[in-house]
Amino acid sequence: MLQIVFATNNYNKLKEIRHILPPTISVLGLSDIGFDTDIPENGLTLKENATIKSSTIYERFNIDCFSDDTGLMVDDLNDAPGVYSARYAGENASYDDNVEKLLKDLEGSTNRSAHFSTVISLFLGGIEYFFEGRIDGIISHKKSGHSGFGYDPIFIPDGYDITFSEMSSKLKNSISHRGLATSKLVKFLKDKI
Repeated sequence: MLQIVFATNNYNKLKEIRHILPPTISVLGLSDIGFDTDIPENGLTLKENATIKSSTIYERFNIDCFSDDTGLMVDDLNDAPGVYSARYAGENASYDDNVEKLLKDLEGSTNRSAHFSTVISLFLGGIEYFFEGRIDGIISHKKSGHSGFGYDPIFIPDGYDITFSEMSSKLKNSISHRGLATSKLVKFLKDKI
C-alpha cells in the first residue's frame, strides 16, 4: 500500500480526497505527521500555491506528498475570487462569508458563468508533477443544499440543475474539478506502483 501525505489542514478536503482515492492509497493529513502550521499561500496562481504547500512538506519531512489549490473564477468578476477564493471576504472569512460576498458582488449581473479549477502538485521521489481539473457552470442566485463546503451551495455545474451541495458526494466527486484532477493523480500513481 502506498502511503502519501496530503498537505492540507482542511478536514473537508481531506475527507473528500479519501473518498476519491482507492483503498490501495493511504492518505495522511498534516495533523497525522504533526504539522499544524499554516503554510502561507502567497502565489499568484493556483499552480504556484499548490507548489508552495507541497514543496514545504517535502523539504521539511522528505516524504512523498501532494497538495492542491482550488479557485472559483467568475466571468463577470474578471475571474475573481480566483486564488483568493478561500479568503474572498477577508483573511479569516468563513465559507458563508465568502458565499454571501460573492452573491452580493453579483447582484444585478446577467452573466453568472463561472468555473472551478484545481491544480494538484505531487512530489514523488523528489520530482514534482502536476494534475489539473476544471468544471464549468453558473452561480445560482441563492444557496441550495446542505452537502459539501465552500462555494458548493451556489455552484451549478453545466448539464445539471442542482448545486454541488445538492448532489451526493459520489456524483460530485465524479464530475468536480477536484475529482477530475484527483483521478489523473490516481491513474499516475497506479502506473507508478
